[in-house]
Amino acid sequence: MVCGLIAAALAIGLSAIGSGIAVAVVASSAVGAISENPSLLGKTVIFAGLAEGIAIYGLIIAIMILSKI
Repeated sequence: MVCGLIAAALAIGLSAIGSGIAVAVVASSAVGAISENPSLLGKTVIFAGLAEGIAIYGLIIAIMILSKI
């Protein structure tokens, strides 16, 4: 049971760290692109949403792990 809890914690923790790094890179690039061409706002929001989806995938995996314990 302890290994399952550790696995769920690692799944959510590492996916949150990865998502944070991805959002930081995308957001900084998006601000630069929008400052040059404001019509790119919609595309950059989509990329930021995709980067945030990584954390949601980690949460789903953690829930799946916890349901098997």
